[in-house]
Amino acid sequence: MRCSPIRLMLIAFAVALGIGSASAQTQRAVPESKAQVQLSFAPIVRETAGAVVNVYATRNDRRQNPSMEEFFRRFFGEDAPGVPRGRSQSSLGSGVIVDPSGLVITNNHVIENMNEVKVALADRREFEAEIVLRDSRIDLAVLKLKGATNLHSIAIGDSEALQVGDLVLAIGNPFGVGQTVTQGIVSAVARTQVGISDYQFFIQTDAAINPGNSGGALIDMSGQLVGINTAIYSRSGGSIGIGFAIPSSMVRVVINSAKGGARNVVRPWLGAQLQGVDGDIATGLGLDHPTGALVTSVYDKGPAAEAGLKRGDVILAVDGQSIDNPDSFGYRFTLKGTQGQTPLTILRSGKQSTIQVKLTPPPENPSRDPVRGRARTPFAGATLVNISPAVADELQVDMADQGVVVADLDERSVAANVGFQKGDLIVAINGERLASTKDAERLIGQAGGYWEITINRGGRVFTTVLGR
Repeated sequence: MRCSPIRLMLIAFAVALGIGSASAQTQRAVPESKAQVQLSFAPIVRETAGAVVNVYATRNDRRQNPSMEEFFRRFFGEDAPGVPRGRSQSSLGSGVIVDPSGLVITNNHVIENMNEVKVALADRREFEAEIVLRDSRIDLAVLKLKGATNLHSIAIGDSEALQVGDLVLAIGNPFGVGQTVTQGIVSAVARTQVGISDYQFFIQTDAAINPGNSGGALIDMSGQLVGINTAIYSRSGGSIGIGFAIPSSMVRVVINSAKGGARNVVRPWLGAQLQGVDGDIATGLGLDHPTGALVTSVYDKGPAAEAGLKRGDVILAVDGQSIDNPDSFGYRFTLKGTQGQTPLTILRSGKQSTIQVKLTPPPENPSRDPVRGRARTPFAGATLVNISPAVADELQVDMADQGVVVADLDERSVAANVGFQKGDLIVAINGERLASTKDAERLIGQAGGYWEITINRGGRVFTTVLGR
């Protein structure tokens, strides 16, 4: 049979790309017949859509005066003008059932600051949900459906096997219109510097993703979960074909943490500060292109120091997986967990070598010993704690040998109004340096009518004077 010009072109295109060649991976090929063009994704959707759910989260603030509210309600009715009501917030997103017992993975920003969560299944059944794990830095959360058993779930696939050009489906609840399936391709893998979360390492897809899709499923052609749809790049609020999903490799870490009873994800601690490698640095180090993460400082009591990592080293790979920048290092390193050790490929003085780094969580040493800011002081509404590797990692601040840091801050407090920020390192009060929260408590109480406060904020040190 003679091949049509279009068929010859497709065959030539496939040969040029190496499509259809024998390999250990799944063979990929362009359509070669009308029957193949008319193939449908319906079987995959039928197998997976039942495990994608709608997540409804609300926050109902407590009334300022419950007794007065009851008085108004009793004598004037529920809907009478003047009946005080609490403020209510709501959020809508999607989620994915990943365990038949009722474990659901979604984005943290879908349920962040909410105190009531309900989940609606594809068959319209609704369940109340308990938040068993939330991690704002990864932007993932795990819910447990109350009273649910033997639910339809999705198997977690291997996001590491994805290639640019692979077909994927996005399933979620955009704009609250109901469950929707869109199709596209993987536009990029290992996308970093997107500005979405602390652990930036995303699958980019052109499958239509819109508000409400957050927490929904990104499905590969074998019907497995390869990502959690998280964000879009948009100038209008709608999809323009640039969406981002958290890879299933990280999803698996979060789910395993939840199953182990953790309330958040415990990350391994390196004990070193890293920065990206730009063109000038790459040239100076003899690299043919910018890549890796440059070590700028090493904490003398951490795993990096014990492994022999030094300032000026460039980390090129984690357990054989190459990294392009500190974001990709953080992702790869977090996947290794907190037990055993992992090899790091480094460049030092123009030569590559491998070192073994111990995998351990950041220590709480010294203990936090929290101090709540006193009333009638600039610190009212702030919680101060001793800095430690665990605190520095949690707040994403540079590690110091000793000091006091603002770990929590009430939004409407005096401390927030005068300009304190979460993560501020309080260096000194009235000229005396702080070594611990005990020093802070003493000096705050001793101050007369003013406080001279020295703050380290992101490496910038400044002093401010505040009065009563």
